[in-house]
Amino acid sequence: MPHERTRHPDHSRRRALWVALWWIETFVVHGPGDVEGEAIRHGDEYSGFILDCYTQDASGRRLYDSAFFSRPKGGNKSGLAGELVLLEAVGPSRFAGWAKGGETYEFLGQTYTYEPGEAMARPVKMPYIRIMATEEGQTGNVFDLVYRNLESGPLSQLKAYGIDVGRTRILLADGGEIIPSTAGAASKDGGKETFAVADETHLYDTPTLRSMYNTVSRNLPKRGKIAEPWMLETSTMYSPGADSIAERTYKYAQNIRDGKTRRGRLLVDHRWGLIEEEQLGDEQLLRAALTDAYGEALDWNSLEDLVDKIFDARTSPREALRYYLNALTAASDAWVTPQQMTKVKAFEAEWQEHADRGEGENAWKSIIAEGEQIALGFDGALTGDSTALVGCRISDGLLFTIKLEEVPDGPEAATWRVDEEAFDAIVAQVMERQDVVAFFADPPYWQRWVDAWETTYGPNLRVKSMASNAIRFWTENPRPMVAALERLHTAISGQQDVRVFADPRLIRHFENARRRARKQGDLIFKETPKSPLKIDAAMAATLAYAARNAYLLMLLGQTEEPEPEFYMPKRLR
Repeated sequence: MPHERTRHPDHSRRRALWVALWWIETFVVHGPGDVEGEAIRHGDEYSGFILDCYTQDASGRRLYDSAFFSRPKGGNKSGLAGELVLLEAVGPSRFAGWAKGGETYEFLGQTYTYEPGEAMARPVKMPYIRIMATEEGQTGNVFDLVYRNLESGPLSQLKAYGIDVGRTRILLADGGEIIPSTAGAASKDGGKETFAVADETHLYDTPTLRSMYNTVSRNLPKRGKIAEPWMLETSTMYSPGADSIAERTYKYAQNIRDGKTRRGRLLVDHRWGLIEEEQLGDEQLLRAALTDAYGEALDWNSLEDLVDKIFDARTSPREALRYYLNALTAASDAWVTPQQMTKVKAFEAEWQEHADRGEGENAWKSIIAEGEQIALGFDGALTGDSTALVGCRISDGLLFTIKLEEVPDGPEAATWRVDEEAFDAIVAQVMERQDVVAFFADPPYWQRWVDAWETTYGPNLRVKSMASNAIRFWTENPRPMVAALERLHTAISGQQDVRVFADPRLIRHFENARRRARKQGDLIFKETPKSPLKIDAAMAATLAYAARNAYLLMLLGQTEEPEPEFYMPKRLR
């Protein structure tokens, strides 16, 4: 099932505020719509997300200072956000110690009894809650649910205790407030938030809206460790390249999963349907993908209505994938699509097993036997970018990461530099462990190392990359690079003679690559020269696959036309 969660390593629902879930289902009702006024009842999926948001570490500290909930159109994301606004405003939403058993929490005549060892909870003192709006005068579905509950639902009893319920602002009894605000208001306020909601952040794709989000996000720590402020972000799939807040959050989550970000305190829950654009016409596949994408939300969405909407000629395939399947669509100039990469991805269990132990760099050794024939590809820089050594198994075309170093996010980037000796050492280890038949390496920035590899390993390789060199392969030489890229792209598109080890870093580098037409054919580049989205592992994989192909042609008694004795690049990357 395509359901991805990014959680803290110390995550355990045993330390969640279960009383918070009880409180919501006891006192909160649905907002405007077909089920207005009916009690909230969640299944395991949505209940689980709420518990995840309110999970503590062993000391009682919140694990997350931000959470991201990604579901397709109609997934009641705004309604869920409204429930948490009410909980944060007047409900038990902060840790208050571990129960011995038998302690109680009472609210409006209802009582919750704690189990032994359960996390107890208390309300926030003077909560200040901001619901970010995208347009002037727009309160949105989040505030609508909040208003309905405090005005006429069970929680309307709180008006007798001093809550002032207004259409533009709700004043809480003890001095706090709930306020929907636009960019201008957020920038003027002093930043007292204990909780903030950024609803539908795939729409936050203008400088003004991004600035609003960033201002509120920066202000959250001002209330300190007692209030434990945090933010909930909800979204449907973003449009690639729009640089929306949702796109930035997805990329940040990927960096956390890849270990590029230290001290990440972001919770992500993203569900989608796995189907390619050309398969949308297959109703059986479409229904299965929609079922995966909507999950619990099919309790209030009609599967047949969703199919009808997608078959409506006014709904473009890209819109169907984004809005109804919550699936990442490729940029218009993407070299490969996420769906294509999913289909060639292999050995996911092996990767995850090693990643869970913090041994992702050695995962390839579990599937590549010692002495097995492989080809190597290398591409990279020294500072401000990434460097990759990728292998390709001769027998089946499996591409796998051997070593990848990427410039980190944050302050470390200013002084970061690739560990050159570590790459030299891993090349030596691979040469000793495997039967390496070919090795293509891009020389810029690494010429002295490539020269040394030529001298040490070149004589033992079965095929050469150029007429006079065994290893050196200039990726900026258009003719051979176009051919190498076309060969690998054809294999991935046809799902033939290639597989890609399920290292998410390698997959991500493939998906980051952008296609650019040149007179010799298509080459790949980063989306912009200074983009933080790296592609070096995809380049290294292309060279490894090309080296494998050269070896297979040699076995067949065929050769490609050799490259010139010397190639001078026009520029160094």
